[in-house]
Amino acid sequence: MAQITANGINIEAERFGPEDRETVLLIMGVGAQLTLWPVELCEELVNRGYHVIRFDNRDVGLSHKFDDRGVPDMAAIMGALMSGQQPEAPYTLEDMAADAVGVLDALGIEKAHIVGASMGGMIAQLVASLYPERTLSLTSIMSNTGNPELPQGQPEAMAALTAPAADPNDLEAVVARGMHTWKTIGSPGYPTPDEQLREWILRDFKRSFHPQGMLRQMAAIVSNGDRRVKLGNIKAPTVVLHGADDPLVPLAGGEDTAKSIKGAELIAVKGMGHDFPVSLAGTFADAIEKAARRAGAAKAAE
Repeated sequence: MAQITANGINIEAERFGPEDRETVLLIMGVGAQLTLWPVELCEELVNRGYHVIRFDNRDVGLSHKFDDRGVPDMAAIMGALMSGQQPEAPYTLEDMAADAVGVLDALGIEKAHIVGASMGGMIAQLVASLYPERTLSLTSIMSNTGNPELPQGQPEAMAALTAPAADPNDLEAVVARGMHTWKTIGSPGYPTPDEQLREWILRDFKRSFHPQGMLRQMAAIVSNGDRRVKLGNIKAPTVVLHGADDPLVPLAGGEDTAKSIKGAELIAVKGMGHDFPVSLAGTFADAIEKAARRAGAAKAAE
């Protein structure tokens, strides 16, 4: 892993595979560190001929923290949206999309296959819309369009994600909070063993614990609003991957994403929730490769 300067801030990034190959840029979701992208997925993509980058978004992991911008007032943000005004958030998803492009700039990469999960899918959509010249293909995973008419996640899933952070001095409380969250939003058809979950939770806690950053990222999500017009501008070959049993971002979000991007292909996976089971690494790689191959075919046709 290495610190780079991207979009004027410090970003922690990690690379896999030879650097002279086409690049897959992985963008993670809200409050999640780069470590949530399974190493097994990164290695599978390398085995399929790609160079892979995963990185910590701003305000999470080992990347720059925006504590000087304070804790967002979510009630005020929601009130502004409901009154038709543009809410004030510490930063925007567009800023985070610029971070992702900044990672490519810092590493000297002209174009990449852009892949994002959950909030990362929203950021990836914006990269493909706002920076088409940097986007070879788009894979949007377990995400949505920001359409206000979409169904919300199940109450227990939303509650698990937004519950107050555990006391960092109580390691067992941290583990219990994490276990509850992942068991609530995870894949019913592909459950991760408890021992593996505990190992991941402890790994990420020891690497970085910064719950305030997640609140600012959530403010960026809420304030971004409806992206469907922007998605209509996307020209890159697109695959939308979504869990048929996602309790946090219902499948309707993936369906709306595919509907909003011309030529996008939707892949719905039975038994998949809102997590990254190692047993589905091949499925994630298949979707990313499918988008990449469509990009290759389009380039060959030109």
